[in-house]
Amino acid sequence: QFFRNYAGWLGVDLAFQSFGDEMASLPGAYSTPAGRLFFAELDGQPAGCVGIRPFTEGVCEMKRLYVEPELRGNGVGRELALAAIKAAKSLGYRRILLDTQPAMRIAVKLYRELGFMEAPAYYPAPLEGSMFFALDLENWNEAEIKNENLFHLFDYNLAWAKHMRQVDPGFFEKLSTLQAPEYLWIGCSDSRVPANEIIGLLPGEVFVHRNVANVVVHTDLNCLSVIQFAVEVLKVKHIMVVGHYGCGGVGAALRRERVGLVDLCLRHVQDVHVKHARRVDALPPELRQDRLCELNALEQVVNVCQTIVVQDAWRRGQRLTVHGWAYGLKDGLIRDLGINVGRPEDLTPRYLAALEALDG
Repeated sequence: QFFRNYAGWLGVDLAFQSFGDEMASLPGAYSTPAGRLFFAELDGQPAGCVGIRPFTEGVCEMKRLYVEPELRGNGVGRELALAAIKAAKSLGYRRILLDTQPAMRIAVKLYRELGFMEAPAYYPAPLEGSMFFALDLENWNEAEIKNENLFHLFDYNLAWAKHMRQVDPGFFEKLSTLQAPEYLWIGCSDSRVPANEIIGLLPGEVFVHRNVANVVVHTDLNCLSVIQFAVEVLKVKHIMVVGHYGCGGVGAALRRERVGLVDLCLRHVQDVHVKHARRVDALPPELRQDRLCELNALEQVVNVCQTIVVQDAWRRGQRLTVHGWAYGLKDGLIRDLGINVGRPEDLTPRYLAALEALDG
């Protein structure tokens, strides 16, 4: 049935490939020992098929790769093609051939990702524009192909999307029509500090800006644009500036290490160190980096509060509070640094109180 669906989906008369004879004699050339037919299911539902059959000595042909239209986008075609390639390799074939049409863009993309190269026509095709591909099986390595194309990340994405649909069948429909987060997270780019996961919020519930060492600089148009969009368009109610203990950027700034282009960013963290040298340098060496992380978060809160965007929001009476936090990599917990500013007049006393709390 899949073969018939394949032919119907193509919308092409396959008489030039003797498709009628092929159907009448199935499994025919696809039978063992020289051929193989693969059938795929997705969640118990018939999903697709592919076959390999001998072509010449040491060469086989991949044919009839097909996935039901409603089940595409789930990686079935890739898994079928991989199964065919691995089977061909295990059967001792040195080369695998296939043909397709330019209009089948997703299939063409897949073949190229799997290592197929365009090749001369291996039979006279009556269809204009027919494309022919070949794969050298002797030098083909599945692990290298998967790693190069990050197939595992696509698999993780499929699993995640499936889980989200199970939890809430309408999740993606709602997410695609509305973005209304109440929070802007300004944090570090460190891969160990993912905003949504840390505060237990779903996609769409927190707007995020990240850079090395979570700095807010009044000449950084990228950061300022994010703040403006969050405040004036999304109407967020809270901005959280979140440092984290063990921050590599802060550590480099503390030790005055040259890193590269990011030094331009870390110069601002060095300025924080200079401003608070007494508070930092009086501590035992093993505590200085984390204290500078805390102080840097406080100073970036001040910078956020002093932006024109935030000042204008307060001036027009918009509800907006800026917070300073520090996240612990060792325990996964957030520490409130004691600075929560919702009005211009609150900034100085809250800042001084937060500094005093750190000193205590």
